Amino acid sequence: MRYDREPGFGIPLVSCLLITTATIFQGYWTNRWSGIDVAAELALGAKRLEQGFPTCFGEWETVREIDPDPRGLERAGAVGHVSRIYRNRGTNAQVTVFVVCATPHDASGHTPDRCYPGSGFRAEEAESRRSIHLADSRMAEVFTGTFTKAGQTLRIFWTYGGNGQWVAPTIARLGLAGRPLVYKLYAIVDATRHGAARATTTGETFLAELLPAVDGADRLAPAASPGDSTDPV
Repeated sequence: MRYDREPGFGIPLVSCLLITTATIFQGYWTNRWSGIDVAAELALGAKRLEQGFPTCFGEWETVREIDPDPRGLERAGAVGHVSRIYRNRGTNAQVTVFVVCATPHDASGHTPDRCYPGSGFRAEEAESRRSIHLADSRMAEVFTGTFTKAGQTLRIFWTYGGNGQWVAPTIARLGLAGRPLVYKLYAIVDATRHGAARATTTGETFLAELLPAVDGADRLAPAASPGDSTDPV
């Protein structure tokens, strides 16, 4: 005896599996089932950032604080932020720093390669990933790119930090998933003023000294995400 399968029998099953998979992934992505109080971690992380981010380190000192665009902070999902200009006492080189504390989802959605062209800048080169040797012998990953507007050229570095690591995932939203928060850091050098080669060297040297100054005092360590080590790297 032959039994014909009901037409379309597999479609509801496949749809159900897709919905279940998406729900599980979103739950992991947003820490829904991690037991971590994300709001509390964000509040604590923002406090650590705004109160503990170093104003001086090595030959670098703060020249002045900057009032960022509130709309930019909103787009970045910033719970806390630091915006200031540093100057090197020996070379007079200047670097502008912008750091936000946000969820990985919010932090990864608003990056220079997206927001600067929206502000009238032109990307002069495709973003690239670099490894920087830090002053404390660790390595950090950063993205970098050059953006031009009305005769001004900016060399911008950006990276994501937490738990003593600074990384530049290819797909940040996936690479940072599972963390309650991250710190997204921009270091901006005016290449118009310094020249292209010097701007690159200045930015890398600055980050090589800044990031250990941040991590050395354990100022910005959030709760460990699943699978992360709580020991400094």
